[in-house]
Amino acid sequence: MADPADPGHSCHCSGRADHVATPGQARRHLLSVSDLGRQGIEELLSISDAFVEVQQRAIPKVPALRGKTVATLFAEDSTRTRLSFETAARRLSADVLTYGISGSSASKGESLRDTLETLAAMGVDAFVIRHPSAGVPLQASRWVDASIVNAGDGAHEHPTQALLDCATLRQVLAERAGESTAEHGVAGFEGLRVTIVGDVRHSRVARSLVMALHALGARVTLVAPSSLLPVSLDSWPVTASHDLDEALPSSDVCYVLRLQAERGSSARVPSKAEYVARYGLSARRVARMGPDGLVMHPGPMVRGLEISSEVAAMDRCLVRRQVANGVTTRMAVLFWLLASGPSPSTVASHASALLAGDLDSFTPRDLEAASVERADAGGTGDEVMEPVGG
Repeated sequence: MADPADPGHSCHCSGRADHVATPGQARRHLLSVSDLGRQGIEELLSISDAFVEVQQRAIPKVPALRGKTVATLFAEDSTRTRLSFETAARRLSADVLTYGISGSSASKGESLRDTLETLAAMGVDAFVIRHPSAGVPLQASRWVDASIVNAGDGAHEHPTQALLDCATLRQVLAERAGESTAEHGVAGFEGLRVTIVGDVRHSRVARSLVMALHALGARVTLVAPSSLLPVSLDSWPVTASHDLDEALPSSDVCYVLRLQAERGSSARVPSKAEYVARYGLSARRVARMGPDGLVMHPGPMVRGLEISSEVAAMDRCLVRRQVANGVTTRMAVLFWLLASGPSPSTVASHASALLAGDLDSFTPRDLEAASVERADAGGTGDEVMEPVGG
């Protein structure tokens, strides 16, 4: 039987619009990185670039989703993902509903399907869902006439984390090349050597990130003890190692994963002390990467275990930048789902048109018209606004 947590397996836990049996036009969803492909990833990174400029304003808000309602439904604990999605929705002027299992009708026995259908009946346009079971976002896309964003389903996938990680790397690579992100594109990913170290077996982040990096041309190495690697790596486009010290000298990026104790990973290592000795990222180990090596972590960090406080404080550690890009990337995803219309080919230009227009009166219905007006004014209508500061 195929493993639903395998990045090469998408028939059960990732889904496109043709999976959705809804009346009228099918809704767009983001369930898996595999649904995007290289072109879709590039497109969302371009939209995210446009929203970087919004973040830099005194009032970081645009009316792109005015009149839309976004509901966050999290059946697992979360800080960064839930709050960044809610911040992203509000900065796009959407209304936000926050649903938590505690204190809800779920404690009375209400099923997830009934909960979703109830909220959908209130006029929710998009659900951002995190659930401990793989495949729940796909099922949700079949139950309700609303866009679904997978914010993490079990050990399966976490596509927006992979997107924000790629956005962060793209910014740094463009800066080092002396170019804007629009000029640089994704050229810097070709041949980029990324080492992912830690609890890969239970990591939905690793699965999504491997697919995204592979699509953009990067080379990925997984480093972990055998007990923390997937049962099979046959369909993973990676190489695997058990020796972090050996892998680091040939790494441009070291992406650190935490031990997921809530999924039983602590029982898969002899002791925490031994894990730190072999796989903890220390300043000594970072030095093996050379002066240009980068460090990333999806959070939450467990200092003193998978990463030292000294490394977390280094300029080359991009964790805070990842968090900031989490907001703009999730703004891009919500915009792509709810405000861009049926054709994905003009989404980035729509985002640019929105930011260049009259922000006090601009609504989602104005998007296509604004793009046409820009074309009539001498542009192509497909320009991408570059963020301030390149």
